[in-house]
Amino acid sequence: MNQHAVSREVHQRFDADGFVTLRQFVNGAGRRELLANVDRFVRQVVPQLPSEHVFYEDKNDPATLKQIQQMGEHDPSFHDMLTTGDFRKVAEALLQAAVVPVNLQYFSKPPGVGRPTPPHQDGCYFMLDPCEAVTMWLALDDVDAENGCVRYVPGSHKRGMREHFRTQTLGFSQGIVDYPTTEDAQQEIALPARSGDLLVHDALTIHRADGNHSAVRSRRALGLVYYSVRAQKDSAAHAAYQRRLTDEMKASGRI
Repeated sequence: MNQHAVSREVHQRFDADGFVTLRQFVNGAGRRELLANVDRFVRQVVPQLPSEHVFYEDKNDPATLKQIQQMGEHDPSFHDMLTTGDFRKVAEALLQAAVVPVNLQYFSKPPGVGRPTPPHQDGCYFMLDPCEAVTMWLALDDVDAENGCVRYVPGSHKRGMREHFRTQTLGFSQGIVDYPTTEDAQQEIALPARSGDLLVHDALTIHRADGNHSAVRSRRALGLVYYSVRAQKDSAAHAAYQRRLTDEMKASGRI
């Protein structure tokens, strides 16, 4: 693990902004091995997954794969990546608590067809009390404004949960109702990243991303989610929400 990953400076930036970037958190041979492992998973494992764990921009076109849920449930190497080692240590350091590893996801915005990610707060999906959790976003490709880098509103994690509404974006069913306010527009910043850079944000930090406007460049990332052990999940409400969402997507032919 990078020695600066849990430094005082990193803590201060995370507490103030609600997010932090750890440059080249995975690099060299480790990055090459991870990229090969992701490619293997997409080729060999994805065709066997349940439809509610795999989303496509066009479900009839495998090249438009946009999201995979719960990779750790389907592959021991990704289970280990989520539950042991450096990522978990960073989560524990930033939350200052033991953590529960929750999900390892794959995100992609395919060239030319990758759609925008609506502005949202992850805590809206998590349904936690208190809302103590982090999401990590590990860039697998170089990402900038052209192919859809993540955009954050610094300090938004200190202002509580905004009202969300149901969107039509597959894989991101909730978006903030009144985004952007004048304050949002003035404060929002884009965070370009190189392959191997790790972005970590608080569950209440507002973030979004544009679509992929490049005709040739991919925009892939892994997302790792950790809850603080202090957080209590409304499991019944969360399960009911997931069932409703899955039923709606199946009924509309989206999965």
